Amino acid sequence: MLPVIALVGRPNVGKSTLFNRLTRSRDALVADYSGLTRDRKYGEARVGEQRFIVIDTGGLSGLEQGIDRAMAQQSLAAIEEADEVLLLVDARAGLLPADEAIVKQIRARNKPFRVVANKMDGVDESAAAEFYQLGTAQVFPIAASHGRGVTQLLEELLPAPDDKGEPVGSEEDNARWASTRIAVVGRPNVGKSTLVNRMLGEERVVVFDHPGTTRDSIYIDYEREDKQGVSKPYTLIDTAGVRRRKNVAEAVEKFSILKALQAIADANVTVLLIDAREGLVDQDLHLLSHVVEAGRALVIAVNKWDGLSQEHKNRLKSEIDRRMAFNDFAELRFISALHGTGVGELYRSVDVAYAAATQKLATNELTRVLEKAVFDHPPPSVGGRRIKLRYAHAGGQNPPIIVIHGNQAKQVPRHYTRYLEKTFRRAFKLFGTPVRIEFRSGDNPYAGRKNKLTPRQVSKRRRLMSHVKKKKNTRGR
Repeated sequence: MLPVIALVGRPNVGKSTLFNRLTRSRDALVADYSGLTRDRKYGEARVGEQRFIVIDTGGLSGLEQGIDRAMAQQSLAAIEEADEVLLLVDARAGLLPADEAIVKQIRARNKPFRVVANKMDGVDESAAAEFYQLGTAQVFPIAASHGRGVTQLLEELLPAPDDKGEPVGSEEDNARWASTRIAVVGRPNVGKSTLVNRMLGEERVVVFDHPGTTRDSIYIDYEREDKQGVSKPYTLIDTAGVRRRKNVAEAVEKFSILKALQAIADANVTVLLIDAREGLVDQDLHLLSHVVEAGRALVIAVNKWDGLSQEHKNRLKSEIDRRMAFNDFAELRFISALHGTGVGELYRSVDVAYAAATQKLATNELTRVLEKAVFDHPPPSVGGRRIKLRYAHAGGQNPPIIVIHGNQAKQVPRHYTRYLEKTFRRAFKLFGTPVRIEFRSGDNPYAGRKNKLTPRQVSKRRRLMSHVKKKKNTRGR
């Protein structure tokens, strides 16, 4: 197993900055803002041939109330999972009672820990001396934002490689298996984190009855057994709620929304969550169009379906059918993330959408369907010339791309392209994913070439021109 290291400490001591430094990424949001990180975030770090897992956590203070209490539970869960804990302290602020309270929490769980004094840039080395009161044998002074002292910390932290010089970790850890990436997106407070916890079967992310609880995109790898007992790997992505641009003022929220949109591009399947009690709003349609433009497989889940009157349900279904008429490929599910109603069926829709998005399409089958579609409904003429579509082949997956070759193929109107999309979708059962069609016209082999006449053709041209001149002279008289 790979070693697991948890980063804990008070709010705003630099845990996320050190996380990004160790993982060599920008996965964790960083800002001069207390309490920015709320959920525990996992990342893989590598030093030479050695690999380990790093967990970024929210700040602990010992006086948590409300949402801070839920954040503290996430941090304590990370301590339970870790093989070793790095307690980050602020060298500029000095030793505080909250640091001593965190040490008590770590010792109560019998976890080995090391004290890391961060923000040592511009501070005398003696400032780290007072942290020896926490009962540690060594204090590691670092400046995470500049990378100072991090290498020395890792040399002391990581175990030495085995005698064969192989990296620490089993073959199972080193093997990278492809998983189905599922991004859960929607407006704030529609129940995204509740749905993620329900799908995982544990309180993995912070849930609080307040918009904007989730600030970062959280990637969670796990396996789930189907009805046949076969385990399938998944990666679930919990994202921040996306509001209308005019309502976004804080810089932190702008970065959160950016990470949510990046999660859509990174996912294989997107679950768009809609609040049944508030109904379908314009922002839901904007998010839907963004998913379709990104070419991602899509499942629409209407949450908080329980407890609604039948009249409200019928009205909402009618509104969804009317306003989402352009999106006729995504499966619609009515669920309750809080009570688990319909969540199991959500997996079936995700698997169907992923299978359709990654389906391999044979050239001969695509051409056969194209020929039948053209025979049943020929393309219209453009400029007095008939469009000829000759053959088709696959151009990519996720989303499926179908490339069609022919004469004047780029002049095909939009309504006929939609007709071809629906034809291919029905023929290959490409439900749950958008289908993109690209047209390519054959190049004219004589374009840009000047025709060179033979001597006989030149003589004939002269005779014809002289005959034309005689006719013009006769008419002039």
